[in-house]
Amino acid sequence: MTKPLLRVLAGESLFPPPVWLMRQAGRYLPEYRAVRAQAGDFITLCTSPALAAEVTLQPLRRFGLDAAILFSDILMLPWAMGYGLRFAEGEGPRLPPLELADIDRLDAERLPAAIAPILETVRLVRAGLPEAAALIGFAGGPFTVACYMVDGRGGGEFPRTRLLAHGEPGAFDRLIRRLTEATITYLGAQIEAGAETVMLFESWGGILPPNLFRRYAIAPAQRIAAALQKRFPAVKLIGFPRLAGALIGEYAAVTGFDAVGMDTATDPAVAARMVPTTVALQGNLDPMALLAGGDALARETDGILAALRGRAHLFNLGHGIVPETPPEHVAALLARIRAA
Repeated sequence: MTKPLLRVLAGESLFPPPVWLMRQAGRYLPEYRAVRAQAGDFITLCTSPALAAEVTLQPLRRFGLDAAILFSDILMLPWAMGYGLRFAEGEGPRLPPLELADIDRLDAERLPAAIAPILETVRLVRAGLPEAAALIGFAGGPFTVACYMVDGRGGGEFPRTRLLAHGEPGAFDRLIRRLTEATITYLGAQIEAGAETVMLFESWGGILPPNLFRRYAIAPAQRIAAALQKRFPAVKLIGFPRLAGALIGEYAAVTGFDAVGMDTATDPAVAARMVPTTVALQGNLDPMALLAGGDALARETDGILAALRGRAHLFNLGHGIVPETPPEHVAALLARIRAA
């Protein structure tokens, strides 16, 4: 029997839809916090295959979700290319703000050795998956990764990145090209290690004006999708153009992804009209509704299910689970979807 998530990615409409949740492995789970304490720091956790595989599989054991997503971080790619990365407790990722000379120092030849532990995690998770669950690999979209590299941290509106894109387009093109090619290598390696589908998180592309969104979010995604589809024609691809707004339809049509994720602010009924029917939709419960639970969770869940019934749909959040979320609310969400 083909796994439900893969059936939807092939264009089939299932009701109730398969479910997985962004950041489904993380600080809201006590079993995650125990493993995180054992690892000592976040990068060690991401590069310790046994520990990373354990936290990847924890939410499936607890909730019976339809997919596992590799436990890692989008910034492990620049880390693997020799670019400095650290995670400050309570503050998120920190990187040395990129200067133009740094672009040519990014070393793609480091990738195979650096990502070897991550690929071993993929193999361990694939071996430990429940029979009906799929394994999702992932990477950050090149523009989103560039945002963290150029500005040196997350949050805000990434002013240095946007200024570089406008003021030094040749240099910014070069950075995006390097990150695009490295992303193709990275995702291809995850597929070879056992990922059954891969997802591209373009979390910050929507802060760009439309012409630059097309240049730095859509075009690199199209290049990544074409390269992976050529090498792995049976593997389905998911894109997440967060904050894309009215451009979600163009992103879906041009990139060639098999599914497109909707962020929290997207009206699923509108997205269903804008996105080609050959492309599945993923999303898009507000993580705050999941945190609130109760009537708010029930109301928002039912609205999404109703809006997308009859459409190929993967139920998910519009962004990641927040750490304060009670695990019982996740269980309640799954129970409501499965009783629909």
